[in-house]
Amino acid sequence: MYKTFSELKKELRKDSKGLKKIKIALLGDTATQFLNVALKGTAIGEGFEFDIFEADFGQISRQILDPTSEYYEFNAHYTIIFESSHKLLAQYYKSYDSQVCFAENKLAYVAELYKTIQERSKSRVIYCNFPSINNQVFGNFSNKVESSFVFQQNKLNYLLSAEIAFKNDNFFIADLVSIQNKWGRDFMFSPNIYVNTEMVLSLDILPIVAHHITGIISSLEGKFKKCLILDLDNTTWGGIIGDDGLEKIQIGSFGIGKAFTEFQYWVKALQQRGVILAVCSKNDEDKAKEPFEKHPDMILKLDDIAVFVANWENKADNIRKIQGILNIGFDSMVFLDDNPFERNIVRENLPEVCVPELPEDPAEYLEYLYSLNLFETASFSENDAERTKQYQVEAQRAVDVERFTNVEDFLKSLQMVSDVQAFNSFSKPRVSQLTQRSNQFNLRTVRYTEQDVEELMNSDTHHTISFTLEDKYGDNGLICVIVLEKKDQETLFIDTWLMSCRVLKRGMEDFTLNTIIDTARKNGYKYVEGEFIPTAKNQMVMNHYEGLGFTEKDERWILDVEKYEDKQVYINHKL
Repeated sequence: MYKTFSELKKELRKDSKGLKKIKIALLGDTATQFLNVALKGTAIGEGFEFDIFEADFGQISRQILDPTSEYYEFNAHYTIIFESSHKLLAQYYKSYDSQVCFAENKLAYVAELYKTIQERSKSRVIYCNFPSINNQVFGNFSNKVESSFVFQQNKLNYLLSAEIAFKNDNFFIADLVSIQNKWGRDFMFSPNIYVNTEMVLSLDILPIVAHHITGIISSLEGKFKKCLILDLDNTTWGGIIGDDGLEKIQIGSFGIGKAFTEFQYWVKALQQRGVILAVCSKNDEDKAKEPFEKHPDMILKLDDIAVFVANWENKADNIRKIQGILNIGFDSMVFLDDNPFERNIVRENLPEVCVPELPEDPAEYLEYLYSLNLFETASFSENDAERTKQYQVEAQRAVDVERFTNVEDFLKSLQMVSDVQAFNSFSKPRVSQLTQRSNQFNLRTVRYTEQDVEELMNSDTHHTISFTLEDKYGDNGLICVIVLEKKDQETLFIDTWLMSCRVLKRGMEDFTLNTIIDTARKNGYKYVEGEFIPTAKNQMVMNHYEGLGFTEKDERWILDVEKYEDKQVYINHKL
C-alpha cells in the first residue's frame, strides 16, 4: 500500500491544480530534506498540496523563540517538530549531573516551545516522539535505574503524551516509536547514512513516516476513514457458511479460528471507537446472519453492524446501496474481502473506496492491517460509541418512509425534538469533532479544535448554537453547529453552518435558519449574511442560501431580518 521514496518523488511532477493548499513548517535537529519530499509526495496522493517551509536543521529553538523569524513570517497551518533520538542521547550525555531529571527538563523545553507557538500563531503542532535507543550501559537493568538513558527516554515519551498532548488540543504526537516497533530499528535507521549525511531516517522508512504524519493532518482537515465494510466467508470467519454450516465455520480459540477471532476483536474495538461497520456479502441473508445470532464464539453481533447487505448481486452495487443509506463519501470507506476478484470489481467500479490487498493467509490479516494505519483520527468523544445505533435507526427510517404517501405526514410521524443551546463544556468535544468530520453539508469548512471552541464560547463578538435531534426512532445526538460573528452593528455573519448528513430532508435546515433569525432579532441585527466556500466535497450545498431566500451580493448572501417569515417545520424545541 505504501509508495517507495522514488515513487513519491515522481508524485511531485503531477499537476497540483485544484488540490487544497496547506502551509507546513518543518523544523528538525537533523537533515529533513528527504522527509520534506516524502511529505509533499504523500500529500498529493491524499488530495493536498503541502507548501513547506523547511528551516536549516538545528534551528528549532531560534525559529520558535525569535518572534521575527522566518517561521512566523511563513505563518504555517501546521508545525512539524522532528527531534531525533540521536541528538537526544547526545543531550543526555552532556547532562551528567542532572540525568535523573533529564525527561522532565526536556519536557519543560518542549512545553515552552508549544506555549510560544500558541501565543504567536494559530499553528497546530505535530511533534515526533523518540524511537528507542538502548545504549546498553546497564543492559536490561536500565529499566530499574532512573538515571539511565533508556529509563529517561521511556519516561519522556510517556510524559509527551500524558502531560502535553493529552492536555493541549493543538498538540499531536507523530508516533515514531510505534513505527519502529512495527518495522524494526535496522529498517528505520542506517548508521552509515547518519554519520555521513545527518539523516536519521532511512529512505525505506520515509514513506511510512510521511504517511503517518500526513494522516494526522488529513484527519484534522476532515479527510479520514469512517466506515469499515466486511465480507463474511473467509474474511470475518473461516469457511463458507452456506456450504459448511454453522458448526463447521472456523472461529474461536483454536487453530486458524484464533486469527478470525482476534480480527473480530479488532473490528469490535474500531466500532466502539466510532467507526461504522457494514456487511457486504454474497450470501442468503438468513444464512449470513446466523453466526451473528447463534455462534457462541462470535465476537461481532448484529447490534454492531449499522447496515447489513447480503444477497447475490454485484458487490460494487451493494456498496453503493450502503453508501446511499449512510450518506457518507466513498473515500471514507474501507472494504475488506479475501477474494481478489471481488476486490478488483470494487476497485474498478468504485476507485475512491479503499480496498486493501489482504494477505492469502488469514493469520497475517491483522499485522498487515495494523501496518496501514487506516483509521487515523484527530478526535474522540464518548458519543462516538453511539454512532452504530444512530445509523441502524437511519436505515429503519429509510424503510419506513416508503409507507407514507407524502413527506409532511412522515415528518409529523417522527415526533422530532431538538435541544438548542449555546456551546458549553459538555458539547465542546462533539462540536469540535463535528467541525472536523463534516465535509458535505459544510458551507465554509472551518475546522475547530476544542481550544478554538473554548475561545468562541468566551468571545464577545460571536454567538454559538448547537442542535441535537431526537425522534421516535432514537437520538441522533448533536447534529448541527452554527457560529455567528458580529460583522458590524447591523449585520450578523454566518461564520460556520454545518450539519450531519444523517438528518437531511427532515426540515432541520429551516429549523436552523428560524433559530439564526431569532438570534439576530433578539440582538438587534437587521441583516444576516452567509458565504459559500466551495470544496471538492460540499457541492451539495452550493445553492443552499439561494434556496432559503437569501439574495446574492458581492459573492455573499444577504437576508433581511425584518422581511423574514419563519418557515414551517415539524421539529419542536426540547423542554
